[in-house]
Amino acid sequence: MATKKLSDYDKKRDFKKTPEPSGKKRASKKAKQPRFVIHEHHARSLHWDLRLERDGVLVSWAVPKGIPPDPKKNHLAVHVEDHPLDYIDFAGDIPQGNYGAGTVKIWDRGTYETEKFRDDEVIVVFHGERLQGKYVLFQTKGNQWMIHRMDPPAGGEREPLPDKLTPMLARLSASLPRNDKDFGYEIKWDGIRALAYIDGGRLRLVNRNGREATRQYPELREIGRAVGTLQVILDGEVVAFDENGRPSFERLQSRMHLASDSAIRRRMQDIPAAYLIFDVLFLEGHSTMELPYTERRKLLDEQLELEGPHWRTPAYHQGNGKGLLDASRDQGLEGIIAKRLDSTYQPGSRSGAWLKIKNVQRQEVVVGGWMPGEGRRENSIGSLVVGYYDGDRLVYAGNVGSGFKEADLTLLKKLLEPLRRKDSPFDGRQPKKGAKFIDPKLVAEVEFLQWTRAGTLRAPAFKGLRDDIDPRTVVREVPA
Repeated sequence: MATKKLSDYDKKRDFKKTPEPSGKKRASKKAKQPRFVIHEHHARSLHWDLRLERDGVLVSWAVPKGIPPDPKKNHLAVHVEDHPLDYIDFAGDIPQGNYGAGTVKIWDRGTYETEKFRDDEVIVVFHGERLQGKYVLFQTKGNQWMIHRMDPPAGGEREPLPDKLTPMLARLSASLPRNDKDFGYEIKWDGIRALAYIDGGRLRLVNRNGREATRQYPELREIGRAVGTLQVILDGEVVAFDENGRPSFERLQSRMHLASDSAIRRRMQDIPAAYLIFDVLFLEGHSTMELPYTERRKLLDEQLELEGPHWRTPAYHQGNGKGLLDASRDQGLEGIIAKRLDSTYQPGSRSGAWLKIKNVQRQEVVVGGWMPGEGRRENSIGSLVVGYYDGDRLVYAGNVGSGFKEADLTLLKKLLEPLRRKDSPFDGRQPKKGAKFIDPKLVAEVEFLQWTRAGTLRAPAFKGLRDDIDPRTVVREVPA
């Protein structure tokens, strides 16, 4: 390959302002085997730089999603300017305002064997600390290349990263499990359940109804950078904390329904979101869902160690469920989740292997209409008419007339009006005369005292709308 001159490298950099090697060392004693380095470059966009020692310089490619571990998947590689040989040991921070500003780390290094090195195709075998194997780089157009693994990965055949999984759910329980020592206990976080798909340092956040939520919480994208080249699917909860450090579903409301990127950025400063991680479903080409809960937690705690400014992995406790439940009640938290230590992960299942024990009664409900307001609410919403599904039937569960803030009423009025319909969506028992009906496409969360004998909610209070739940999946939850 005809390498570029280092003048291309030099003219892009002011060496009085950047700590990068100046490139004055044009050559060095030839090594027995040519060397390579892969830099992890946390610039404006995370990427990896592959550099091969060749003819006195480092021939270089920027690889946005990292070196592909699987022969079934190619990655883009952008051919960039040659770098000086002493760049092979460089790691550090390139100051803002300079070309390539950001943090540069050495991801891997070692030697390589050359099978082919042409202007449009390179075949090499890597012998690195992390990277082992035979790869081809081939030109597609101009500086656009692809990198492909040619031999099978050392860990055996890899599974493709699943595109879509449905979170496992917990059954409501009136009490703690009797066999306390067989369960692990976690805090029940008051937020939005979401799976985090991470590939090539990029995060895709998907909520319970399969809708992507990455755009709503841009501060969480940094999780992808923290994970780096690992392919992983995490399960967790997006939360917002109040001034006392408690998770607050009401505060999260103001992040859930924003339409513009500018509004999201403003709210992000006032009410930052956090991602609390409690499970791992896929890791490095293999599903982990058949592993017992304790093994999945071990992967989280000991291998992934995910702790950052907007994400963390809260601890779980083996046994002593009563102690954690009492502590959650004292701290004003919603409750706890009990998970069998030997349980596998069952996507989409509401299994008895996972139980939720609550300090307060909560229920998701489908909004089927509203009652017009009276008095000071004459031109607004008096109460929401709500229900739940029993098979294909939407069953009336009463009216929710308290707990609203002015912002809630404004948002509800905006969302309800376009969904208006003439007939009732409820099957069987009906709300009282005067109700305005809508297509049942909205889900709300309410807090209440108890279910009445007639099957309606007693003293329900509005906590907020949910955009992460398919209305057709909302059922009445009765403690076992």
